[in-house]
Amino acid sequence: MINLPDPISPICKEIFDKTEDEFKNLSSKLKINNISDVFFKEIVIPLAIYLNSLKKSEKPMLIGLTGGQGSGKTTLSEFVQLTLRKGFNKKTVGFSIDDIYKTRKERKELGKTIHPLCEVRGVPGTHNVQLGLDTIDSLYKAQSTSITSIPIFSKLMDQHLPKEDWLKYDGKPDFIFFDGWFCGARPISEIDWRPPLNKLEEEEDPNGVWSKWYNKELSDDYQTLFNKFDLLLMIKVPNMKHVYESRWIQEQTLSKTIEDSEMKEKIMTKEEVHRFVMHYERLTRYILEETPNYADIVLARNEDFNFSFIK
Repeated sequence: MINLPDPISPICKEIFDKTEDEFKNLSSKLKINNISDVFFKEIVIPLAIYLNSLKKSEKPMLIGLTGGQGSGKTTLSEFVQLTLRKGFNKKTVGFSIDDIYKTRKERKELGKTIHPLCEVRGVPGTHNVQLGLDTIDSLYKAQSTSITSIPIFSKLMDQHLPKEDWLKYDGKPDFIFFDGWFCGARPISEIDWRPPLNKLEEEEDPNGVWSKWYNKELSDDYQTLFNKFDLLLMIKVPNMKHVYESRWIQEQTLSKTIEDSEMKEKIMTKEEVHRFVMHYERLTRYILEETPNYADIVLARNEDFNFSFIK
């Protein structure tokens, strides 16, 4: 049983007073409007206090965050990291499973040899898992004078930024945050396998060649990566409809951060987002059903985008 501090406790108030202005600055940077102080006082700060209370080892603590697309994993990670840094003087670093994608060339080859849908990034099998393992291992072994390159992938350009533009992390962190829509997920069992779930699967993968391929991929190196997590936190959204809506909001938010007209043209329409999310529906549904049973912390996020602890 995890005991989180009371949001009205003196320690929570003290941390909020220390970080309130920083929260506002980060909210502005992330283009998040009208975020409530309740989110910080009842979710972010208690989580940071709890994680800080667990930090005992010399090895950085690796926190995995999972949940549906657009559920708020990266946002929550950013705010908890900020609280740990400003409130407890801890060193943190975070990156995403989206930052370790395979190259377009590699995915095109998978499309030729396995199934055309393998070219679409996102599902298990479309990531360079070893890059993630190597990056985490470098952070584990870092010294105070070490500089670790953290990969950065541009979704709009569909490629990694040049290595010289990757995040350079100085020293050894106390916490590593790693988020992804299927982080911590286990393969779908045969008894839970279902026929095509949506129009995309019906039209392009009626025999399940692609979906069974990525399910098998999930059982391999991804489990090595996920087993490194010291703690798995899940944001549980109400249903698939919420995933579709959240991903559309995410795309709209992304469009506000881009000034380059050529890049703006790559922003997806609502219909394109809906089709895009169909690629992940099968595994997302399974995650929503199964992951709460073994995740260490589960946050519910309702239709109004409010968070609450349910485990």
